[in-house]
Amino acid sequence: MHGNEVLGRQLLIYLVQYLCSEYILGNQRIQALINTTRIHILASMNPDGYELAASEVEDRNDPELSNQEGHLLNGWTNGRTNAQNIDLNRNFPDLTSLFYRNRRSRHYRIDHIPIPDAYWFGKVAPETYAVMKWIRSLPFVQSASLHGGELVISYPFDYSRDVHEERMFSPTPDEQAFKQLARTYADAHETMSNNDTQRCGASFYRTRGIINGAMWYSFAGGMSDFNYLHTNCLEITVELGCDKFPSEAELYPEWKRNKEALLSFMESVHRGIKGVVKDTDGNGIKGASVSVRGIRKDITTAEDGDYWRLLNPGTHILTATAKGFSRVSKRVHLPHNMNKAGRVDFILEKVPVEPDIDDHLFPTVDTWDRFDPYNQFERYSEPVVDEEGIERQEKPWWWNYFSQSGISPPHWLLRNV
Repeated sequence: MHGNEVLGRQLLIYLVQYLCSEYILGNQRIQALINTTRIHILASMNPDGYELAASEVEDRNDPELSNQEGHLLNGWTNGRTNAQNIDLNRNFPDLTSLFYRNRRSRHYRIDHIPIPDAYWFGKVAPETYAVMKWIRSLPFVQSASLHGGELVISYPFDYSRDVHEERMFSPTPDEQAFKQLARTYADAHETMSNNDTQRCGASFYRTRGIINGAMWYSFAGGMSDFNYLHTNCLEITVELGCDKFPSEAELYPEWKRNKEALLSFMESVHRGIKGVVKDTDGNGIKGASVSVRGIRKDITTAEDGDYWRLLNPGTHILTATAKGFSRVSKRVHLPHNMNKAGRVDFILEKVPVEPDIDDHLFPTVDTWDRFDPYNQFERYSEPVVDEEGIERQEKPWWWNYFSQSGISPPHWLLRNV
């Protein structure tokens, strides 16, 4: 995500090589992981920023310019942003502010919060567009964003519930699940959770290498908060170490320090519950909600009615609902020694649909669909040829919004990227 924090991209390349080679060699652990898990790996979200940071390192390593190690002289900000000078981890829709504003309303749903209209009128990076489309197109369960500059795992919320308080504990409804997810990585890392006060990230040794993001420092527009409030996915932020641009000699030792943590993190997706929500004819119900009593954050079913929910061990009351169907609740107990997710299926009966007085609290059309930023963005970026053979660029239907409001139209939205 930040082009100058480069260790993560190399670790993921090592990870891909390791998974492929060990699978072929018959490593049972790796075969079980790959055979039961859909794994998606994005090695670099900000290649332009990386190129800028890498070119600076090359200059620093030029003997005529410096006789010191280039990676130690690489700036903390050079290459952080993309080619448009946008920090991608401040560029996602700020849904956390909406959550704080409406969380006291008993009827306001705090899961799958739609993207505000105003977001599309700002400057949204092509990388952010692409990653949001990716996030929305697949039923991700958990994810990790790799960074550098500290040695710690942070988890949502990253934006403080008090805008005037820079460091305030700001938990999500899934605080316990997030803590367990963060602990999984930190405890499996070679040094992240130890109490060595001389190591990088010494300020986090009292919490054994994990922290609530807003308790560390607050910022809006991050990918982790967006993932949590807009989709089913739980995302943590992994800070891999002090040196944002380590030397080549340090890469493989860092892989060994992180290998077990990366594997354990992927395996941890197989905890909690999973299942299918169907109707009485056996058809999967897309978009049904599965809630857990005491956790005010529902998850929704995927295309075929299947769902996955990360949960810690204990007794939970689960409820499946869908518009036009009955409500079904089940009580389940998840023991501490479970090595795979518990299977909990639901069968819902069709019932007459009654008018919902709270429909205004449940937006029926996401701004994503109304503004159609991908399909229209791609369509309008193609040149249109008129009858005289002159190329012109067709404007989207919402283009007049800018002229009516006195705002300059964002021509960058029409570029073919």
